[in-house]
Amino acid sequence: MKVRSRENDEIFISQNQDMEMDHVARFLRGKTVLITGATGFLAKVFVEKILRLQPNVKKLYLLLRASDDKSATQRLHDEITSTELFRVLRDNWSWRFDNLISSKVIAVAGDISFENLGIADSKLREKMWSEIEILVNVAGTTDFNERAKLNGWPNTYVFTKAMGEMLLGKFKGDLPLVIIRPTMITSTFKQPFPGWIEGVRTVDRIVVNYGKGKLSFFLGDFNSTLDVIPVDMVVNAMVVAMEVHYADRQCSRETIYHISSSSRNPMKVSDFRKFMRCYFTENPWVDTNGNVVKVGEATLFTAPGRFFLYMHLKYVLPLKVFCLINILCCQRFKKTYTNLDRKIKYILRLAEFYRPYTFFTGIFDDRNLEKLQRVAEDRGIDVTEFNFDSKSIDWEDYIMNIHIPGLFQHEK
Repeated sequence: MKVRSRENDEIFISQNQDMEMDHVARFLRGKTVLITGATGFLAKVFVEKILRLQPNVKKLYLLLRASDDKSATQRLHDEITSTELFRVLRDNWSWRFDNLISSKVIAVAGDISFENLGIADSKLREKMWSEIEILVNVAGTTDFNERAKLNGWPNTYVFTKAMGEMLLGKFKGDLPLVIIRPTMITSTFKQPFPGWIEGVRTVDRIVVNYGKGKLSFFLGDFNSTLDVIPVDMVVNAMVVAMEVHYADRQCSRETIYHISSSSRNPMKVSDFRKFMRCYFTENPWVDTNGNVVKVGEATLFTAPGRFFLYMHLKYVLPLKVFCLINILCCQRFKKTYTNLDRKIKYILRLAEFYRPYTFFTGIFDDRNLEKLQRVAEDRGIDVTEFNFDSKSIDWEDYIMNIHIPGLFQHEK
């Protein structure tokens, strides 16, 4: 792809090159998109994909929590465009990369929990409202923990997502609404390169603690499906859905897409345990002292009652005895007690949080996603560039050769 510049240094692609582009890339040309939650894992991959696919997007407004637009711009650089995720785009554009970002990406200080998205500048608001054609909300909050439990939801994450969908359905008016429901999101499968992930996410806390020898047992059902999906597949589905539904923007219908692997290419909890052990047997973790950590077969408690009884008898009760000894010894062992208490509580929190997922036996209905795939093929969309079919994943290869290596490479 050859990039040229006009006298005013505007980035553009010639019409001939534009005709050679994929259908979706042509659709994105000249579009203005507002993206909330832009510093989040999923949103970053989405922004990178758009810019790599179509640098001639008109504008990407990124809503960022910040005191002012200057601080928002600094967050844009520090937390988004300077990350390794943008390595391919940065290499492709070389010295023109900064110009691409400054001319196409606008950081806006705001907050989705405030009226008018917390955007104080009324002129900027009016300009945005007049230009924006597509709104992509990837932001969220995780308050109301007790309310989540009281209302029958396992945690605040799924509770607030459900609340958000209900509010959108009620107040969307005549606007078309597309809801994307991914399952547990993991590292990139292929784009912009395999294995990119940010921090330790979802089930990866178990992977890291097991590999480092800090966790030798957990709670779950061998036959439960561990429904995970690579982040670039989620983004591919999002971008294709944007193109498909933009044509129907006069239609106010609501469409929901489940982006998952449980119905098309399920990976069992037992498979995941096997992959972890194989990986860390072949690639053992070396701690800060240079010691090689050897892992064994992780014990899987298939009954929650037995797991919590085991934890109570082996760890909680001895810790209470140690607490008494510490008191009698005038807090001599306070630091050791505090560390042990923190570790035990951490394991119990992990078990409680993942319990709904490691015992999950359901399968998500992804028939709408199958329809989207067929529509994409009918429209001539490159299904290789925009792959969101979980059938194409070899789980053993992905987990052992892409995901776990990427996880430890990018661990924070």
